[in-house]
Amino acid sequence: MTADFGQLLDPAPVDGTTVGVIVPRPLKGPLDYRVPQGMHLARGDIVEVPLGRSGAALGIVWGPAEGKLPSERLKPVARRFDADPLKETLLRFIDWVAAYVMVSSGEIANLVLRAPDALEPEPDRKAIRLGTHVPARMTDARARVLALAADGLARRMGELCTEAGVTTEVVRGLVRMRALEEVLLPPEPAVGTPDPAFAGPTLSAAQSTAAAHMIRAVKASAFEAILLDGVTGSGKTETYFEAIAAALMRDRQALILLPEIALTVQFLDRFARRFGTRPAEWHSDLTKAQRRRVWRGVASGDVRVVVGARSALFLPFRELGLIVVDEEHDTAFKQEEGVVYNARDMAVVRARMEACPVVLSSATPSLETWVNAGQGRYARLHLAERHGTARLPEATLINMRKEETKSGEFLSPSLCAAITETLAQGEQALLFLNRRGFAPLTLCKACGHKMGCPRCTSWLVEHRYRRRLVCHHCGYDRSTPAACPECSNTGTFIACGPGVERVAEEVLAKFPQARSGIASSDTMAGPRQIQAAIEAIAAHEVDILIGTQIVAKGHNFPMLTLVGVIDADIGLEGADPRARERTFQLLHQVSGRAGRAKRPGRVLIQTTDPTHPVLTAMASGDRDAFYAAEWAKREAADLPPFARLAAVILSSRNEQAVNAFAEDLAGLAPEARGVQVWGPAPAPLAVIRGQTRLRFAVHADRTVNLQAFLRAWLGEVKLPASIAMTIDIDPLSFL
Repeated sequence: MTADFGQLLDPAPVDGTTVGVIVPRPLKGPLDYRVPQGMHLARGDIVEVPLGRSGAALGIVWGPAEGKLPSERLKPVARRFDADPLKETLLRFIDWVAAYVMVSSGEIANLVLRAPDALEPEPDRKAIRLGTHVPARMTDARARVLALAADGLARRMGELCTEAGVTTEVVRGLVRMRALEEVLLPPEPAVGTPDPAFAGPTLSAAQSTAAAHMIRAVKASAFEAILLDGVTGSGKTETYFEAIAAALMRDRQALILLPEIALTVQFLDRFARRFGTRPAEWHSDLTKAQRRRVWRGVASGDVRVVVGARSALFLPFRELGLIVVDEEHDTAFKQEEGVVYNARDMAVVRARMEACPVVLSSATPSLETWVNAGQGRYARLHLAERHGTARLPEATLINMRKEETKSGEFLSPSLCAAITETLAQGEQALLFLNRRGFAPLTLCKACGHKMGCPRCTSWLVEHRYRRRLVCHHCGYDRSTPAACPECSNTGTFIACGPGVERVAEEVLAKFPQARSGIASSDTMAGPRQIQAAIEAIAAHEVDILIGTQIVAKGHNFPMLTLVGVIDADIGLEGADPRARERTFQLLHQVSGRAGRAKRPGRVLIQTTDPTHPVLTAMASGDRDAFYAAEWAKREAADLPPFARLAAVILSSRNEQAVNAFAEDLAGLAPEARGVQVWGPAPAPLAVIRGQTRLRFAVHADRTVNLQAFLRAWLGEVKLPASIAMTIDIDPLSFL
C-alpha cells in the first residue's frame, strides 16, 4: 500500500456553511445547498438533498459551493448518510469518465449510486430459538416445534415452520408464552471470504512465468496494463487467479469484469474450487437485497472479490488492488444506451487512478489492445499452448459452392459425415450460427413483399417455436398473417435463410436418434436457465448443440470434439471497419470449444468465399499473421487505433424536424486542422422504435483533442425538445 493511497482515504472537510452537491441527473455541475447547523460534511459524503418536484435525491458532496447565492436563500442538505465518504480516486474517476464520454458528472455518479438501499441501515434479521418456559398445554404441533428448537440454534420463522410442519401462528403463540424467544441475527454477509491458500493449482512453465509477472505487479501497488494473451484452453483464468490470490494476501480487493452474465456460471464454480467460496456477483439479475449487501461490502472492504458486468467498474471499492477484464475484446463491454462508454477502456483508467495493475485477458485481443502491446504501452504475457494434454483443433474450410446441398438444407454432406462420425464415437458436436430464430426474412413468393417492422428499418425474424415474427431491435412481435398484406394471397409466405431454429429442424430430420438442443438468448434467459443448460451439456445429456455466440466463449465441455460453423460469411464485410476483426474473433472463439480435454477436436467452417483473408487465417491457424495484416490495413486507412472517431446521432419521431436540425448543425461545425466531419447521413438502421436516426461521423488525428472539438461545435447548441442527441466516443457499432 503506497503512501499516497492512504492519503486518498482521508476525506477533505468542506469549510463554511454551504456545499456543492452532484446529483444523479444530467446537470452541468454541482448544485449549491446550505449545511444545517451541527452537520459536518466532507468531500465524497453521500447526502440526501431536496430537488425540484421530485422531492429528494441522493447526492455526493463535491466541494465548496459556488457562492452565487447567500446561504439563507439555499435549501438545506436533508441528511448525511452514515457511510464512509467515497474515495478521492473514485470522485476523480467520475469526473474523468464524464469528460471523456461527454456527459455530466451527475450521470456518471448515477452509475455509482445504483444501490440506494445500501445507504440505509441493514434491516433487522429476526430469528427464533428455544425460550425459558414450558407451555401449560402441549399439542403435537407445539411439541414438534420445541423438539426442533431443542438444539439451541436460532432459525428464521419460515425455516422453523417448514421443518416442523406448522403454521406461523403456532410459533407466534409459543413466543408469547416465552417457550420460544426472538433474537436478532448479525447482518447476512454478501459472500464468504476467499482463501488465497485454499487450493493452489499446478501451473505449466508458461503459466508460472505469466503468474509471476502479474504477482509482482500486484505487490508493486502501481499501475501497469498487462495483456494476458493465451490460446483458448491455455488456462488464462487459473493464471490470473494467482494474481488475485496475491492481492488477497496483501489485504486488497480484486474486480473481475466479464462481458456477459452467461459466462459467470462456470466461472463462479472455478473460482470456488480455487478459493473455497464464490466471489460476490454484480449484474442486473441480482435482487435488491443482494445489490445492497454487495455494495455495502465493497464500500466497507468486507467483500474482497467481485465478478461482474461492466457496471461493476463503478462500485465504491475501498482497497482496490487488481482489475481483470476477461474476454477483453468482447463488444458487450461497450454500453450503447444511456451513458455510452467502453468498460474495458475505463477499467484501464480506473486502474491508473487506483495505482493498481489491470489485466486484459483474451485469446483474440482487440486490435486496440494488440497495438498497445506491440508498441510497448502494455506488457504482453503469452500462453501459446493449451493446458495439459489438450491440443488446438485444426480448422477446415468447406466450400459450399462445391457441396451438393439440396434447396432448403444448410448442413453440407461433409459436415453431416463428420457429425455422424462424432456421434458414433460417443462425442458431442456444436453447430454454430450467429442468428437467432428460424429465418431472418419472411417473403411472399407471389409478390415479393417482405415482412418488416413497422417501427424500425429491419425485417421481422421468424421464431417458429413461438409462432411469432419478431424485431430484434425494438422487440415488436406479431403472428404471421394468413394473407400477404400487399397482394392478399394466402399460403404464399416462405422463410428465407437459416436461423438456429431452422438448423435444429434439419438436425432433427437428419439425426433423429441424436439428442439436440438450442442455446441462444431466446432459450437461455437468466443465470438459472443458463446454469441448467450448461450442466446438461457437460453431463452429455445433449449430443448436438445448435447455438449462437452465447456458446462461443468461456464454456468447457470435455466431450465436445466437433464444431461446425454453418455460415461463416455472416458479418465479413460491410461499412463497419471492425467487421473482419470481429468475425475472426468470433470464429476463433467458437472453434476453441472443440477438443478442450483429452479427445482431439476439429472445426469445419462452411463458406461461399474460402479465399477471404479471415477464413484463410482460420484455416492456416496463423492468428498473428491476421493481426499483422489487419494492423497494416487499419493504419493505411487511418482508422482506429491509428486515428480517432466519434459519432453524433440525432433521433426524433418528427422526421422533418430532425432532418432540418441536422442540416443546420452541419453548418455550425468549426474548421479545425486534423478533423473531418462527415454527414449528416441516415443511419444504417434509419428508424428504430419509430425514431428517425441521422448520424455524423467525426474523424480526427490522434493528436487532436476530439472532445474539445465536439464541445466547441455542440456545447452551446440548443437542442429542440423533440430531438435527442447521443455522442459516442470511440464507437464500436455503426448501426
